[in-house]
Amino acid sequence: MKSIILAGGVGTRLWPLSREYYPKQFIQLDNRSLFQQTVERAARLSAPDDIYVVTNEIHRYLVRNQIEELGLTIADDHLLAEPEGKNTLPAIAWALQRIRSVSPGATAVVFPSDHLLGESALDQIRAAEPLAKKKLVTFGIRPASPHTGYGYIRPGKRLAIGNVVDEFREKPDEKTAEDYVKKGYLWNSGIFLLSTDCFFEELKKYRPELYEAFAGDIPANYAELEPLSIDYGLLEHSKKVAVVVLEAAWSDLGTFKALYDVEQHDPEGNVGKAEFLAARNNYVHAPGKNVGLIGVHNLIVVDTVDALLICDTAQAEQVKQLVSRFNQQDLEVTKFHRKVYRPWGSYTILEDTPFYKIKRVTVKPRQKLSLQLHHHRSEHWIVVSGTAEVVLNSETRLLHQGESTFVRSGMRHRLKNPGVIPLEVIEVQLGEYLKEDDIVRFEDDYGRE
Repeated sequence: MKSIILAGGVGTRLWPLSREYYPKQFIQLDNRSLFQQTVERAARLSAPDDIYVVTNEIHRYLVRNQIEELGLTIADDHLLAEPEGKNTLPAIAWALQRIRSVSPGATAVVFPSDHLLGESALDQIRAAEPLAKKKLVTFGIRPASPHTGYGYIRPGKRLAIGNVVDEFREKPDEKTAEDYVKKGYLWNSGIFLLSTDCFFEELKKYRPELYEAFAGDIPANYAELEPLSIDYGLLEHSKKVAVVVLEAAWSDLGTFKALYDVEQHDPEGNVGKAEFLAARNNYVHAPGKNVGLIGVHNLIVVDTVDALLICDTAQAEQVKQLVSRFNQQDLEVTKFHRKVYRPWGSYTILEDTPFYKIKRVTVKPRQKLSLQLHHHRSEHWIVVSGTAEVVLNSETRLLHQGESTFVRSGMRHRLKNPGVIPLEVIEVQLGEYLKEDDIVRFEDDYGRE
């Protein structure tokens, strides 16, 4: 069995924990991200060489870094980076096309990378493999409540394994959700089991334009493909769809209410590290800070270095609208954390003002930044630990702990870590324009423009 991991989402409902360049699937929870947990899950079903990941181009190196942290590697042609997100159907079609080119007739399980899933689900997925030879298989979850944030599936005629799908339903209002639960509908988990033969047969029948687009390796016009979910674009039309119930713990962790539900609660229903006085059913995430809540109930409090969210638990779905307001103001707080990951390592913004910015730059062993220049800023580098190899125009020299150099605006420069331990540098930027788009690259090991 092959595994496909969909890791291209840039969801906004967990802001400020998640950002566009660091979405929820990559946030570290219990020492591992949801993406890493999904990779480990896939590795229990598939050999490492049979795992494929579809992500957004801006997350390519974040995906690779998190896989390497698990002690695993992924082949370049198994990491599919979309130039532009087009929802789940094109992403799945691309991965299955790649699988079909090397393993005709293979079956693949499709995992979202941002869900919690109990281990017992894996045996049930394996058991459904024979069904996938004839049907497009989706997996349903028995509802624990009339949830309005999930899509629903109405199971029909019983099969040897699972049921025929009679109907897919979009996210309902509360009254409709209660009706669905009474009638035995299932939550749509977003997990699928698909054979390449059955999938492309149905895709050719109902989405011929998409079938033709993936006749080759990758369509040259990927950015022009119609954004389609696999449910709306294919499964709702096909007559060969079955649903199998997963008897396992599951959550899509789509909102802070979902995070609250799966965490351990104190006797008053509170979650998080804080002092609670006459306070009930609150969720607090504020690492490194002493927090106290007095006389308040049903609140979500999320504090990061550069953002603070306070909302009623019942309004958790509205965080997406809040992020839209920040985006209208073109604020980078929706795009980046203070710590930003790059293919060569990371940098953390320590202080940010209109005329100077201070960063802590960490370069992984044997990695180097691009050869570049800036038009509007100069930079002062101070080595905190490790050894730095510095290129300044035509000059190359080594800097050791405590040593520094100055990079004038307009000067070609490059920073490299030639050693075997991480290099840490404090970078002080000075200038009238300090945004990240003031970079002209001449050489880059990672294929960036």
